[in-house]
Amino acid sequence: MFKLLSVTLIAATVLVVSTNNSNISLAGTCASKCGPKPIQFTPGKHIRIQVVNKTPHLIQLQKPSGTNTIPLKAGQELQMEQIEGTEPNTSLVFWNEDGFSLQAIISKPDFGTLRVELRPNWRYPGDRSLYIMDDGKVNIF
Repeated sequence: MFKLLSVTLIAATVLVVSTNNSNISLAGTCASKCGPKPIQFTPGKHIRIQVVNKTPHLIQLQKPSGTNTIPLKAGQELQMEQIEGTEPNTSLVFWNEDGFSLQAIISKPDFGTLRVELRPNWRYPGDRSLYIMDDGKVNIF
């Protein structure tokens, strides 16, 4: 008798708790809410990179394989021609010498061009580099 009463009480508690829960989860696919498709280029192909400084400050750019930094003034656009896509992997480092954080917004205006808009960002540390991986996908770090 005690077991039957305990089982009934537990079942009633679960039923009451589940009907009072207004946070209902629905399962489904991400077909409509997956977010944008990652930007990717054909591995081994040459890529043009357009960098646009959308900040009011001077930004420095550097390819780690190179030794000289490239200054990019406020509002200035720079186009880097014939950067190898993935053999070896390509990366670009960018920073503001005054320590302001940056946000890199990337887009692919055509099949061989990567556009990088550098904007002010209030989150620390912000974005600091762009990396094109072996498979041609673009990552921002």
